[in-house]
Parts: sequence; C-alpha cells; structure tokens
Amino acid sequence: MNPIVLFDGVCNFCDASVRFIIKNDPKGKYRFASLQSDIGQKLLKERNVPPDVDSMILIEGDKAYYKSTAVLRIARHLKGPWKLAVILIILPVPFRNFAYDVIAKNRYKWFGVRESCMLPPPSVRKRFLS
Repeated sequence: MNPIVLFDGVCNFCDASVRFIIKNDPKGKYRFASLQSDIGQKLLKERNVPPDVDSMILIEGDKAYYKSTAVLRIARHLKGPWKLAVILIILPVPFRNFAYDVIAKNRYKWFGVRESCMLPPPSVRKRFLS
C-alpha cells in the first residue's frame, strides 16, 4: 500500500504543501486525503491518532507519523535536495516540533483558509482518496 498523506483541506499552506509533494514525487508514491474527509477520519481512528492532532499526518502501513516526523519522512522520497532534509531526523523531536508547531499554530493567520478542500487537476485526481 502506498503511503497516505493526510492534510488540513481548508488550509492554504497545507494545500501548497500537497502541491509541492505532488510536484516533487514524480513516481506518484504518495496518496492524499484531507483530515476532514470520511476516509481521513477513518484512517485517524484506525491508527489511534489523538483527536487534538490537526497537523500533516503520514500513514505508512499501520503507523501514523505527524508533525516534523511526518514531514521529514515524506521529504526522504522526494526528488531533488529535499530528500536531504531527512538528516534533521537526528534532532530531538521536541526541538523539531517547536518550529513545526509555530507554523501550524499560525497557518490560518499567515496563509489563510479555503471555503472547501481543493479539487485536484484530473492528472493527479487518482492519487486522492475519497
């Protein structure tokens, strides 16, 4: 099963992040679903993700990774220099998550929100779970 990226479907920053992953994932490894979708909610419950987690979440098999760990695990499979970011995984989680939490806490204020989830272009629509 391909890894699944769960994202906040109304967050402009999250939308841009998903587009970035798609652009830098030419093999189409990642699948996507919004946190607000039925499939997103089902995956969260199946993986026992705490209800207060509203960050980007990576589902790999039976495991769920979130915050900076999810971002770094995603980056390792992207093309270009982004895969080098995985080296940051050696830093302590609280240190990594501090920066992540600052952005996550302010993402709506800094980047805005959408009325609804994005509609992906037909060329990548099959990578989105519904």
